[in-house]
Amino acid sequence: MDYQEVDGAREYVARLEHGRDWRGQIEAFAATEGIEAGFFMGIGAVSDATLLFYDQHDQEYDDIMFDEHFEMTPAIGNISMLDGEPFAHTHAVLSREDGSTVAGHLDTATTFAGELYVREFETTLEREHDETTDLDLWPL
Repeated sequence: MDYQEVDGAREYVARLEHGRDWRGQIEAFAATEGIEAGFFMGIGAVSDATLLFYDQHDQEYDDIMFDEHFEMTPAIGNISMLDGEPFAHTHAVLSREDGSTVAGHLDTATTFAGELYVREFETTLEREHDETTDLDLWPL
């Protein structure tokens, strides 16, 4: 395992805006605040979600679209830089009215309501292409 110690810096709580993309709002916030590395978690409700599943054999993402309403229970992820822009690597568990869930890498979702906690780290994490996995990973 490769790792580095990081110190925590600023911490934020935020309310996500109704009708806007969940992950896109986190990336826009990170850009505005100059956050180049951090951790976040959030709860709320979304609709029209697209989850991504990485096929390890084919080394490509498959998208799964859901045209329904969900509770976000929860979304967690990290913020790092990808191609010079903040990237919110987000995973989410989405709960249906009957209690069943879908989960995975969140690509997009329309926010109904959302509350977010963000902790910035005093470092920069820039994702780089990893030949073994064909993913953009931290080069620790």
